[in-house]
Amino acid sequence: MRILHVFDHSIPLHSGYTFRSRSILRHQRALGWETAHLTSPRHTLNGPSKETVDGLEFHRTPAPAKWLDAIPGLGEIALIRATTRRLADIIPDIKPDILHAHSPVLNAIPALRAGRRFGLPVVYEVRAFWEDAAVSHGNGSEGGPRYAATRWLESYALKRADAVTTICEGLRGDIIARGIPAERVTVIPNAVDTDVFSGGGDADQALASELGLDGKTVIGFIGSFYGYEGLHLLIEAMPRIWAAAPETCLLLVGGGPEDARLRSQADALGQDGRIVFTGRVPHDQVQRYYDLVDLFVYPRVNIRLTDLVTPLKPLEAMAQEKIVVASDIGGHRELIRDGDTGTLFRADDPNDLAATALKVMNARGGWPAQRERARRYVETERNWAASVDRYKAVYQRLTR
Repeated sequence: MRILHVFDHSIPLHSGYTFRSRSILRHQRALGWETAHLTSPRHTLNGPSKETVDGLEFHRTPAPAKWLDAIPGLGEIALIRATTRRLADIIPDIKPDILHAHSPVLNAIPALRAGRRFGLPVVYEVRAFWEDAAVSHGNGSEGGPRYAATRWLESYALKRADAVTTICEGLRGDIIARGIPAERVTVIPNAVDTDVFSGGGDADQALASELGLDGKTVIGFIGSFYGYEGLHLLIEAMPRIWAAAPETCLLLVGGGPEDARLRSQADALGQDGRIVFTGRVPHDQVQRYYDLVDLFVYPRVNIRLTDLVTPLKPLEAMAQEKIVVASDIGGHRELIRDGDTGTLFRADDPNDLAATALKVMNARGGWPAQRERARRYVETERNWAASVDRYKAVYQRLTR
């Protein structure tokens, strides 16, 4: 079986999206399937029209003229047309059995058009809804005209795809509510490569000293700094934590649109170096920072996107036997069993965040058992081999 995947962007860019894609491809190939890969014009790294990264060959789509972005809607139409043309170029050579488009809907529409033209079944995989992602990045408002138009387009694509996959039960419920038959919607959950994330090592004392973390209890977050991650709430909670545990430091590893605002917020606290920003670090160095952290906090705010979508980062921390505290939004509740594999606090409430973190920090005697439970959960329910195995039934229905 040969599957042609259509992605928004891919490695060598680093994001939860690209890491999920890479894991899917590796494990599909381990099942004996052939995979081919196209990225949309939204893959922003300059490069050749065909590029091999980590042993995976990606066909790239040239970007349309930038001036089109200045006209509402025209830029998106140009992206769809560019991806459609590129699919028409490569399909005769690749000869796929299935087209598998991954969000956003800008990839689904070209795949549906190519599917009709070449007589191929189309799978549409929803990782998040484009309209909700736009709201989370400040590019629209829920219920506004752009939101309504994008939601209509998503529903249009879902109704016309031969099969729909998605990453979690929250999104599956929303898809079914749009009138998609439940039997056509399959959850392929986010997971972790348990060989790569196999339990943290000892802390690098030289790095701890360099960052001023020697002898400190370290609360940490490693990831992208988007508004919906709620890192401003974590910083707001720190004075309450310091009042009871003054030797606690906050380690923030990464970067993104909120970086400058978060640094300014931290500076305003007069925190005496107890909040450490590292900036982005090379991917092969991230483990050194994981090993410094005692308690990972994921304070995502309560919006539609976070309530529906499950993130990857808490799973990676749990796989490394880290203690996890997270807000009680729907995406976290689907991953974390409160009081068992992690601890939840009221979303958007920095006071409850601080109280919960302190309660967990004061219960270190229970950490070894919780670490073991979290690791076992990932190994048995959230590993990539088991997750990708769910594609078998989806693809077999389409190729009988």
